[in-house]
Amino acid sequence: MNSVPYIHRDISWLSFNYRVLQEAMDPAVPLLERLKFLAIYSSNLDEYFRIRVANIRNLKKVGKKTKAALDFVPRDLLKEVHRIVNQQQTEFSDIFEQQIVPELRKHNIYMLRRLDLNDEQKQFVEGYFNNNLLPFVMPVLLVKGRIRPFLANAHLYLAVHLIQRKTPDAGSEYALVKIPSDQLPRFITLPSQNGRINMIMLDDIVRHSVSLLFPGYEIQDTYSIKLTRDAELYIDDEFSGDLVQKIKSSLAKRQVGPASRFVYDREMPGHLLDYLKDTFDLGKYDMLPEGRYHNNFDFFKFPDFGMYHLKNKPLPPLPHPVLHNTDTPFRMIREKDQLLHVPYQSYQSVVNFFEHAANDPKVTHIKVIQYRVARRSKILEALMSAVRHGKQVSAFVEIKARFDEAANLEWGEKLDRAGVRVHYSFPGVKVHSKLALVRRIEDGKPRLYAYLGTGNFHEETAQVYSDFGIFTADPRLTIEVSNVFTFLENIKPPKKDFEHLLVGKFNLRPSLYALIDYEIAAAKAKKPAQILLKTNSLEDREIIQKLYEASSAGVKITLIIRGICCLVPGLKGKSENIQAFSIVDRYLEHTRIFIFHHGGEERMLFSSADLMQRNLSFRIETAFPVYDEDLKNEIRDLVKLQLEDNVKARIIDPENRNAYRRSNSDIPVRSQIETYFYFKRKMEYQPETDKG
Repeated sequence: MNSVPYIHRDISWLSFNYRVLQEAMDPAVPLLERLKFLAIYSSNLDEYFRIRVANIRNLKKVGKKTKAALDFVPRDLLKEVHRIVNQQQTEFSDIFEQQIVPELRKHNIYMLRRLDLNDEQKQFVEGYFNNNLLPFVMPVLLVKGRIRPFLANAHLYLAVHLIQRKTPDAGSEYALVKIPSDQLPRFITLPSQNGRINMIMLDDIVRHSVSLLFPGYEIQDTYSIKLTRDAELYIDDEFSGDLVQKIKSSLAKRQVGPASRFVYDREMPGHLLDYLKDTFDLGKYDMLPEGRYHNNFDFFKFPDFGMYHLKNKPLPPLPHPVLHNTDTPFRMIREKDQLLHVPYQSYQSVVNFFEHAANDPKVTHIKVIQYRVARRSKILEALMSAVRHGKQVSAFVEIKARFDEAANLEWGEKLDRAGVRVHYSFPGVKVHSKLALVRRIEDGKPRLYAYLGTGNFHEETAQVYSDFGIFTADPRLTIEVSNVFTFLENIKPPKKDFEHLLVGKFNLRPSLYALIDYEIAAAKAKKPAQILLKTNSLEDREIIQKLYEASSAGVKITLIIRGICCLVPGLKGKSENIQAFSIVDRYLEHTRIFIFHHGGEERMLFSSADLMQRNLSFRIETAFPVYDEDLKNEIRDLVKLQLEDNVKARIIDPENRNAYRRSNSDIPVRSQIETYFYFKRKMEYQPETDKG
């Protein structure tokens, strides 16, 4: 298996994050949106170091036997990660300093540093420091031999180089000062005149006033630093004990985990850097240079000053043509499967589905899987309302959803207090399916309704994540959705095999193999054979091997991969029939679509699962077929728009160059914008639905 061409997932991920950085450097992207992409890049990278790089560092410490089983050398991989990140960070600084800051000036927004301040602004900054920052800055002299101060995870600090006034010959001393960006806004508006907007970052307010914290010293210079810590809980595969309690205990340790990255201003002199390395016991692979500022995910909070022309033009979510305002959603779903595509169409249809179920006297049961939950969730409020209306409600809450563990535990406890029957994760398995089920009594008999999606039941992310969902009363699907819930609630395999759903830990992997094998057999018989896979990530080695086998047999394969793509396309004799590209734009591409030609009887599936080993082998995932021919035609139209994208599509190639995919057409096709207007046109031609 090691001879199979394969891009390591952590290197491929860095290539994906570079596509995010490309959006920040693209002058066609509105200026304040470019700042947002800098924030996304920075936020992504922070999580990458806290999870992925922390894991690589741990692998460096394992025994020879364990290392021999790996197909890479952890030290070499870590070295390559650092090389790529250092290169990207240099570009990041150039984009901000040389492109975005000058562009902001053209719109009368000036980012000032402490040496740029006039007397009035200095007075303002000093007053702001005294009135707002003094309780939080916490100055600490670094003295060798004393207990080193604790650097909180992802907090900003200034490393200060100073010399005593009375004994300057005594040499350099060093100190730390906290930049309290966790307590105060990062961007402060200064006194301004003549329509000019002057701004300063909190970091530079601290720099300006840092001498007040060290009387008797001359400040030589200051440089920003940050430490990120290992955020992995390392409990996914534990099989004993109270999992909920273990997660609660582990969450408390997350903020004090071992270092995964020490970030410092690349202008920092060697003597100060060496002192910090020695003080905090940092090694070569702990250190990463950045620009003057860190925690650049704070650009999410950069004020817009009402300059909406510097942001994306609004695309208000469109109402679903059938479900949005109907008072009879169950009748509409019973008559015909309904497709929802957020954020182009409003997520309110999903909220309405739950709220109608909660209030409908004919509904007896509601079940849902919650992986990530909105802070203020109307869906979960509807579940609690349903209990008050006498319905039996159950929620499976996945408490191992990374960085949402605490929120999910909190919601689980709240639901439990409201009378919802709450089921939590069980050891060794993570549940990632996106399913809901409603049981309703009609004409004296029970009927099931289901919602199956590619994205979470999360009202906030549904505004920016591109996802599909299907509402259905088709018993082929609803009965098997019910079987998934029965398994989750009883931890016992269903008595009957799944025939329509592809479910992780049961038939998902072998069913995908069978679908690929069908195309291979067709190609070998000189019949049409095609596969299209759209997913966030393609990492699983066995699936990749299958796709190489299919390509070699002559199957035409198209991959639309937003993030990690470990498959190497375009290799002669191996993957020459595989083309792959990625779309990064204003919305996060999150849909998973699998389409197989299947001898002309096309098999089309949506999925909660990415094509990663963890999803296919270790999670409860659900891929579900699209049976309705009208919906299939709609999905074909939407996929066609993505295949024609010549504005935001990047080619995935062996060199990870991320070149934009251009076409000979003079007409630009930006698939996300075209998708919005596709639905807008459909809505305009849709006859008014029966609301009664």
